Amino acid sequence: MVTVIIVTHNSQTVLPRCLAALAEQTRRPEQVVLVDSGSASKAYLQQYREQDGILVHHADNRGFGAANNIGVKLAGGGQSFLLFLNPDAYLLPTALDTAIEVMERQQRAAVLGGRLLGYDHDAGTPTGRLDSAGVFRTWYGRWYDRGQGEPDDSRYGRQQQVPALCGAFLLCRWEALAPLLPSVFDETFFLYKEDIDLCLRLTKAGWNCLYAPQVQVYHCRGWNPDRRSMTRAARLMAARSELHLTLKHRSPYLLWAVMKYLLVRIADS
Repeated sequence: MVTVIIVTHNSQTVLPRCLAALAEQTRRPEQVVLVDSGSASKAYLQQYREQDGILVHHADNRGFGAANNIGVKLAGGGQSFLLFLNPDAYLLPTALDTAIEVMERQQRAAVLGGRLLGYDHDAGTPTGRLDSAGVFRTWYGRWYDRGQGEPDDSRYGRQQQVPALCGAFLLCRWEALAPLLPSVFDETFFLYKEDIDLCLRLTKAGWNCLYAPQVQVYHCRGWNPDRRSMTRAARLMAARSELHLTLKHRSPYLLWAVMKYLLVRIADS
């Protein structure tokens, strides 16, 4: 059994395409849990209340991790896999079927991420660029999505274990998540880096994080990749989350995280 958890926040422009893509999967999920995290208007979710296999829950905006934890609780037990999916992520038709097949062969994989491809929501077309081929860390400590903005060609075509994965599409094995309950995600991360933290904790517990390029998903990526166009609050939140991640995991890259946080504060003061 597969349950999909989608956290929404003012996601009315992207959610219909996301759910339509799930409905077109060669292997459809048994359950979809929509957790609305403080949308300004709830009206766009009303149409899904009457659909079989979809559960809608409204919550205050307590953060991305906290909303996903609500989704896990609502999903209950009994499933083999949980898919954490962003509302601006659109699965290609065989993505879920292929991902589950890979996970069934790779029994030590706790979490699987696919090849995320850029998608222009306004134009309704792929960008021809990569969005993420796994999450890695530079020599000085910055976490980044491998391949982001690069051409979508044959690069990064090998299935492999990776340090972390992008939270837009995370297929997780229930057996690996169960020991983390009641909070799969650390709710002290309001936004940003909660996906990396989860991957690091699962790796420390003896599991693997797997990048599978044959699993393909379009991702609009709600934030602008140009950091200069982000709001001050968003930049501060991202820097604060990176600092928290570094401290929590006692990383040797603390200097980078501290400098980034201070530079963001000074630049925006």
